Amino acid sequence: MTLKDIQELIKLITKTEVSEFKYKDEQVSLHIRGKSYNPVSASGAVAPAPSIISVPAPAPAAPSYGPPAAAPAPAPAAPSGGGSDESSGKSDGESKTKLLEVKSPMIGTFYRSSSPDKPPYVKVGDRIAKGDTVCIVEAMKLFNEIESEVAGKIVKVLVEDAQPIEYDQPLFLVDPS
Repeated sequence: MTLKDIQELIKLITKTEVSEFKYKDEQVSLHIRGKSYNPVSASGAVAPAPSIISVPAPAPAAPSYGPPAAAPAPAPAAPSGGGSDESSGKSDGESKTKLLEVKSPMIGTFYRSSSPDKPPYVKVGDRIAKGDTVCIVEAMKLFNEIESEVAGKIVKVLVEDAQPIEYDQPLFLVDPS
């Protein structure tokens, strides 16, 4: 696809009611959003739409799926070690296999409360149900309330407040009994 082809495609899309167009081949990946493209974020704010997003296609030998093979995420603090301002109260001999994890659904910054002057959503010893808000993850200036997918009693907080977190990183240990 030549530059002239791309320019003609842009003209055609701006004249029509097409909101979004994607094209990909071995050398070019093209994503064009028209005037009627109007994404709405989870908070209800309308995000500005760029006219053209064009990125080179990956090399054929490069993997195109899965997370990048860059440096691994730092390991969370061990459940039986110190590291957090709240201890689990469990003995070292107790089996950790029955504990469930509440994991982060995104990359961002972990916050235990909605603001510094508010109490944390949950603390060690609190009972939670599925759907209860347990923390906030800030990602790209959006504050996302994270809901628990498990029910039980909070045994351990694995992440410090205002710490960067990775996708699928364990945040809390929960005893389902």
